[in-house]
Parts: sequence; structure tokens; C-alpha cells
Amino acid sequence: MNLIDRHEYILAQLKKSEHVTVMQLCKDLNVSTVTIRKDLKQLEDSNLLFRTHGGATNKNPYIIDRNVFEKEKFYSNEKALISKCAVSHMESHESIIIASGTTMHALADAMDSNMELNVITSSLQVSMKLNQFPAVEVLQLPGILRKSSISISGHYAEQILGDYFCSKLFIGVDGIDITYGLSTTSGQEAKLNKAMIQSAQKVIVLADSSKFGRKSFGRICAIDEIDIIITDYGITPYYKEEIEKLGVKLIIAE
Repeated sequence: MNLIDRHEYILAQLKKSEHVTVMQLCKDLNVSTVTIRKDLKQLEDSNLLFRTHGGATNKNPYIIDRNVFEKEKFYSNEKALISKCAVSHMESHESIIIASGTTMHALADAMDSNMELNVITSSLQVSMKLNQFPAVEVLQLPGILRKSSISISGHYAEQILGDYFCSKLFIGVDGIDITYGLSTTSGQEAKLNKAMIQSAQKVIVLADSSKFGRKSFGRICAIDEIDIIITDYGITPYYKEEIEKLGVKLIIAE
């Protein structure tokens, strides 16, 4: 197979699955890893793909920060399905942590107003929503207001979390990369998320399928440090298989 044919094959595979690995391409095309890596570099130089660790993707894996009102416009139906599924993992009389972000806003909207819960949150919007629920006790974390997400971050919030331990943490992320792990656009928010993980028995990540194969500025943790990922039907077979290999339970919301 010549150069042009290999490039056409690689782009066709990306169109089908959004991600290809060097090893699989070597096997399919019967060429060396050196040849495939050169092919991927040439295609990236032509702005036809983005190289990743061990392969390539057809979507930009690097995330820029957007404000919460922009983010709420994207994947709203998927976030609603994911949130409805996440609520089924809550039990009355639990103490839980809810992080920040648009998926956490959708989670608060999906919650049963009659549930009896203790909730710690960094999100002002989640606090305002849950404040309307008569049986929910809300602890709003203090600290620096991050305007783009309307949430709190900083040392004060991290320090207070050290005095509490909850049964579950529900957290949204900006990126999930197999090798880099979970990430968010804010370094301060990533630090707070790490503290939340230390204060929870079980970590449940709510992430629509667009978050897979992407990475951002602030790394939160490795994938195998969490317990459950709830996502939508758009997740590719590659990421489904890789996440399950890491021993993390993957739930597809329907």
C-alpha cells in the first residue's frame, strides 16, 4: 500500500471511530511503527488529524476555558440523561459532595426535592437550586469566586474539606484522556477536585462523550483513581474498552 492509500485508510478509520492507535494501524497496513508515525505527522501537519499518545484523533484534544453560559448550550440532552442516571446512585440520608460545572447544574435539576441529604458543593448555582429543597442541608464551600464557572476554589475550600468525609463525590470534568487522566481548564479547580476525592468514599464522574480523548490545563487524577463514569451512547468503542481495562465501572445513560 502506497503513501496516499495509507493516508486515505487512516482518515477513513478516524471517520468511523474518532481514534486510531499506532499498533492497530501497523497491523492493518502491515508496516512499521516508524512508517505510521511519519504518516500521522504528515497528516497532522496538513491539519487533518491530531496526534495523541500512541495514536491519533480527529478532534482537538486540547480544551480552552469557556464560561458556564456557553458550556450549557452544548450536549444538554446528554447531560440531562447522565444526571438522571446519576441521581439513581443517591440514597436518602447520605452526605455527598457535588463539584462545579454545567453537568453538576443538570444533576441538581434532576434531583428529587424530597430527598434528605447533606450536600457539600463548590458551585453557587447548585447551592441556590438545592436551597429550595426542604430536606437538603447545603454546605457552600468558601473561597475565591471563579467567574467563568460561578464556583468557588482556593485554599479555604480545600482546607474545610479536610474536616468532612462523604459517601460519594459527583464530579464533572473537561477532559478524560487514557494516559493523562481527568482534567479541567482551571489549575485551582483541579486542586480543589483532588481534595474532594480525598474526602469521598466513592468517586462518580459525570461526563458526556465529547470529553473523552481530550485534556486540559489542570490534571485532577488518573482514571483508575475513580470508581464510576456515567456517560452517553456517543462514547466510542475504543474508550469504552480502555476504561473498562482500567477497572473503572462505565455506565451508559439511556
